[in-house]
Amino acid sequence: MSTDYQRAREELGRKLRELRIECPAGRLTGIQLAQRLGWPQSKVSKLENGRQTPTDDDLRAWTEAVGQPDAFAELHSRLRGFESHVRSWRRQLAAGHRPVQETWNALVAESRVLHMWENNLVSGMLQTADYARYVFERYTDLRSSPRDMEEAVRARMKRQEWLYRPGKRLNLLMWEGALWARVCPAEVLVAQLDRLSGVVGMDTVRLGILPLDADLRIPPGNPFTMLDDRLVVVEDWHAELWLDDAETIALYRRVWDTFAESAVFGTEAQQVIARVRRSIKV
Repeated sequence: MSTDYQRAREELGRKLRELRIECPAGRLTGIQLAQRLGWPQSKVSKLENGRQTPTDDDLRAWTEAVGQPDAFAELHSRLRGFESHVRSWRRQLAAGHRPVQETWNALVAESRVLHMWENNLVSGMLQTADYARYVFERYTDLRSSPRDMEEAVRARMKRQEWLYRPGKRLNLLMWEGALWARVCPAEVLVAQLDRLSGVVGMDTVRLGILPLDADLRIPPGNPFTMLDDRLVVVEDWHAELWLDDAETIALYRRVWDTFAESAVFGTEAQQVIARVRRSIKV
């Protein structure tokens, strides 16, 4: 969990404690409040100490129990503010992959320049429909989310129209290991590698490949996308982290630039892709 997220959760807990102590009808103990709410006393303690994230229902029940229902609006705003930075896959995928893809479509549409780092899969910005379908299937099985692969694929393919609009620029770095990932049948992977090779030289795409034998100045870390200089989205197994403070964005740009020092571009990138393609037995 990010430090900023935890700090915000602890601050929300302090506010909840203040409301309990300053109850208009007289100070309540944690045990007394738990009894009013029908909760275990441990839940009150965890919320006040920032060890559990409250829900909207928790906040509403708390403010009503301490006789200060007007405080709900502020608490709700605080919760939305820091929850927006940690977007759990469980919540995002409750309605399937298509809504997530449409959110990304909107983010990308309002961006001029993308800087992306991918170390485990081919970037969604350059995936073929068949490759994307297998990727969605793998994640759907993992997370037991609704099976809306076809709708998700269509949404992802629509996002790629951005690549053909004037004034746009995709700066994509990929570790060679991502090219070898067998998340799909061999014939699908071959077609995907052909697609990658074909975008080298596009006016709107700068594709760099970090060969497996390249000297890395920093570890590969997690995949991330930087949208202009306003937002970085980092993908992890449990959630996406949306990071929008200037210092963090600057850090991720330094990370991207550091990876770029180990990458090959143009013809050399095509040669790496071709080497991987030749190794695949169809």
